[in-house]
Amino acid sequence: MSMNWKSMSAFIAVIYGIMAIMPLFVGDVDHLMHILIMCLIWAVVASCWDLIMGFAGIFSFGQVAFFVIGAYASAIFSIDFGINPFFAMLLAGTVAGGFGVLVGLPCLRLKGAYVALVTFAVHMILEPFLKSGMGRAIGTGGSMGILTIPPLELFGISFTADNKIAVFYAALVLAVVCSVIIMLVIRSFWGTAFLALKDSEDFAASLGVSGLRYKLAVFALTSFLTGLVGGFYGHYVGMLSTRMLGIDLFVTLMIMLVLGGIGQYPGVILGAIMTVGINENLSALGSYRPMILGAMVVVLVLLLPDGIIGLLRRFAFWKTSAGEKAVTGGVDNN
Repeated sequence: MSMNWKSMSAFIAVIYGIMAIMPLFVGDVDHLMHILIMCLIWAVVASCWDLIMGFAGIFSFGQVAFFVIGAYASAIFSIDFGINPFFAMLLAGTVAGGFGVLVGLPCLRLKGAYVALVTFAVHMILEPFLKSGMGRAIGTGGSMGILTIPPLELFGISFTADNKIAVFYAALVLAVVCSVIIMLVIRSFWGTAFLALKDSEDFAASLGVSGLRYKLAVFALTSFLTGLVGGFYGHYVGMLSTRMLGIDLFVTLMIMLVLGGIGQYPGVILGAIMTVGINENLSALGSYRPMILGAMVVVLVLLLPDGIIGLLRRFAFWKTSAGEKAVTGGVDNN
């Protein structure tokens, strides 16, 4: 069960409020600023995954693929067609959203693990396609990737890797906007429809909730936002390769989701921030990092099935219960 409207808004405001003042303390440390930027980027991707899987109940494993599609599309639009990177990002989000609808169509008659297989197949197919001759023909760069992506420029400000404070605040604005959109969807009739379809599709259909419309809508929205932030990532780092489609990134995103709590939005935002920090600290372990991350998924599923939000709720309940016992002197009124 997600938070109520006020709690959700306050949680998001506190998290992003704390993030907003971080450059005052670490603004001159490039490495830490990069980590903060990546926290914001992956918070959006993980939030979109939480919306489609935690609320709509669709076991989609294609979020990384849509992120990469958005990144490559924005780079190709800006390099090959000379489109301003800002508008290229919007177009890239639209392309990713279109792919999301195309992927969603065959999933309409499928459930559970079958949807996961179809969406993960898209993830698996994308890498060889980007490396193939067809991929090179549309500008993916093949195995070399894309190496010269122009940075975002708005109001005379160039959002390059050498100007990480500007990039950070641009990423913060993007993350806040995406978070507000997701929050509004969850608290609207659409969110109620998603939950109804998740709990009982037949019962939801008897109430007039169209599974076709709402499933395609959630695929389109989450793919659009994921592709949009993928485009932002591409213009920030300035280069792309198919290494992003590796299993380690997929597992890292899964940890964000599980740590934050599936269907416990906005806990996934905090889960993303914590996971990026943990992942950076594990980078020195090299090939052992994926093993540790995989083990973390198992441990978190067993010990924190509702994520951080569930833990906070249990702690709050324990404090409330302890306070009531203190007031009543520990007497059982029953």
